[in-house]
Amino acid sequence: MRIVPAIILAVAIILAPILWYVVPLVVPFEENFEGPAIDSGARIEIEMLSQQVEDLRNQVERLTQQMSSGQSGGTYLQQQNLDAADDFGFDSSTPNEIIDAYAQVVLIADRKKVNEDLELAGAAFLRETFGLPREELTDECQSMTNPRLQDNLVLEDVGPVRVRMLKPAIESLRTVFENIERTDPDLYARINTAGSLCVRRIRGATESASAHAYGLAVDLNIDGVLDTLGDGKTQLGLTILADFFRDEGWVWGAAWGREDSMHFEVSRDKIEEWLEQGLF
Repeated sequence: MRIVPAIILAVAIILAPILWYVVPLVVPFEENFEGPAIDSGARIEIEMLSQQVEDLRNQVERLTQQMSSGQSGGTYLQQQNLDAADDFGFDSSTPNEIIDAYAQVVLIADRKKVNEDLELAGAAFLRETFGLPREELTDECQSMTNPRLQDNLVLEDVGPVRVRMLKPAIESLRTVFENIERTDPDLYARINTAGSLCVRRIRGATESASAHAYGLAVDLNIDGVLDTLGDGKTQLGLTILADFFRDEGWVWGAAWGREDSMHFEVSRDKIEEWLEQGLF
């Protein structure tokens, strides 16, 4: 009859994280928290849950075996709870698991759709709109010589980072960071940059330049830890940042065929809006 409590405990292990997510959606709680990070957090939890279903099944099998062999259920259950916490990317030995979680690496949920209805500017559109950022492009970062772009290029401290970008992009980035700082100051304090302006051609192309070459893109990370390009994973903090950038009209590189989740660039929609406003 030991199999009966094992099954009950197994069901509880599987249902606990599901109920943790579903109940707040069904039962309204009064909160003063506002901001796009709410939806992002829910999406992350769903993704992390789906990744761990198989691990939970394995834990259930081990639990059943241990209970059948007569091992102490309390000791075993305690260990399973610790294992489950580790599986979800939280180190139970740290003093602040929520803050530490920003740097945890997770799979990017539904990454092909993270930019929703935003349109990528693309090299052809940028060249047609502004011309090349310099006449001759190489594989190395060089100075910008295009007068129209050069007149709008500034170097400034924006929020937690220092960037060299076009003025409208810097002001837009400032808005993003202000929203993040107001909504999630702990995350804001962890933001770092891996670079912004780099005037060079796209690898493998001859006369095409990326958004970085136009001063319309920035690479960000958490705590200065660089993301592994193309593995479909990223730091949890970046998935939250992406919500704020999307609301401001920036595209996230996580959706690329070769995922680049540190990369954020101004969308074509936003550039066309600035053009109509005469900002260039």
